[in-house]
Amino acid sequence: MARRTLTGLLLAPAAAFAALVGFAAAPAQAAVWTSSDQWGTYNTSDGYTLYNNIWGSGAGSQTIWANSSSNWGVWANHPNTGGIKSYPNAKKVIGKPLNSLSSLRSSYNVTVPSAGAYNTSYDIWDSDYDYEVMLWVNYNGAVGPLGTAQGTATLGGHTWTVYKGTNGSNEVFSFLRTSDSSSGTVDILPILKWIKDTKGWWGNETIGDVQFGYEVTSSSGGLNFTTNSFSVSGS
Repeated sequence: MARRTLTGLLLAPAAAFAALVGFAAAPAQAAVWTSSDQWGTYNTSDGYTLYNNIWGSGAGSQTIWANSSSNWGVWANHPNTGGIKSYPNAKKVIGKPLNSLSSLRSSYNVTVPSAGAYNTSYDIWDSDYDYEVMLWVNYNGAVGPLGTAQGTATLGGHTWTVYKGTNGSNEVFSFLRTSDSSSGTVDILPILKWIKDTKGWWGNETIGDVQFGYEVTSSSGGLNFTTNSFSVSGS
């Protein structure tokens, strides 16, 4: 659900407010990059893209900061209303057909708030954006996946509750970890092959974006989401 077309009104008042609080939102020491822009984007030297991505209606203010692809975070102040407001994330593009991949793994370590409504998730896309695979490693508050439950599966080093649905534009396969995790490694390739070979839900798709971030529904008063470390490797 996190790839969005760049349409809609720019949240100029929210961005202006976020600019005023940006220094408080960033780490104690000034980060290499910060942005309160709705679509603020930063390309790192090691091939990742960071994206503020405030896409939902009724959003508040949000500031993203980064020292590197593996050390970044977000301060978000979104109202206590329904609907996803943003998906700030770090992205790496794989660009290989599923059958040609011999490995695809990722590690994460995050610090997330005990308040608010959000999920910490991977968002994995085929290159044509016909299919979306979400891996929720933790979640809090009134949030839930699209579609209907398909049972549980132990894949990639974790046990997930699996959902299958559509958002009207693409098929969505959501994997919700059965217990919250703030750090770990996900062997992504077996999950993608299970979708193809065991379930037959897609074919030999070219894997495009592997995104990781925070899908925020509400964070009233301002909450911090911190990525302490993150990496994606594939071959």
